[in-house]
Amino acid sequence: DYEDLPTAVNITWSSINFKTILQWQPKPSGYFYTVEIHGQTSDVKRKCILTSETECDVTDVLRNVKETYTAHILSVRPAEMDNFEEPPFAVSEKFTPYSQTLIGKPEIKDYSQKGSKLNVVFKDPLTPYIFPNGSFQSIQDIFQHNLEYKLYYWKDQSSGKKDVTTKSHNFEVSVDSGKNYCFYVQGLIPSRRENRNGQESTVHCTSVGRSILDEYGTEVFIILAVVAVAVITLAIVLPVVLCKRKKARKARAVREKELLNGV
Repeated sequence: DYEDLPTAVNITWSSINFKTILQWQPKPSGYFYTVEIHGQTSDVKRKCILTSETECDVTDVLRNVKETYTAHILSVRPAEMDNFEEPPFAVSEKFTPYSQTLIGKPEIKDYSQKGSKLNVVFKDPLTPYIFPNGSFQSIQDIFQHNLEYKLYYWKDQSSGKKDVTTKSHNFEVSVDSGKNYCFYVQGLIPSRRENRNGQESTVHCTSVGRSILDEYGTEVFIILAVVAVAVITLAIVLPVVLCKRKKARKARAVREKELLNGV
């Protein structure tokens, strides 16, 4: 009988760039789980049939990203799968990929600082969904004009951040010539109430006019000083040693000559 089977609890949707994983508890013992995805307008899709795991990748059945879905997590015994009796199940909260998936990190492709201009070129994160030609759709392909990007930038060693927004894939901002700047890029969807801001890209810093001393600090200075002292010492000591050896050779030659003549 199904009645004594525990049902799933703590059901959560975890979604980044439309890759969506459903997770729940507890670990099953003596039974299995089967996941059903119910859309508002689509047929019920079954995933992770008779799994003993407590997570399920449901990305491929959420292709209609603007649809709202719920997941039914069924607790089943394999022998009773063909029974007409409905197994016990737990229902997740509603999930709409378009409004709830988290925007992942943009990738900084290139950057340069020339004079008083900082240029940054970046790439959209890709989604697991593909075009008919086999290439992956980016989040920009799905969100279109709803997606914006912010560049946060600041003078190296300072805490005062500035930011600019773009809908393209590059930034050009005015900076102080000869000063180094650090920056990162972040996607955002202004129309959202929640999850508006995406994950931040890696922080990069420019290195214009930066001396070795600035870059590596006193360690390099000490190493250079030690090398310089060694070179100078060698320059003084080596000629003295060579000169002494030359004199010794001469003296030996003279003694050998005297000995020979004496014989």
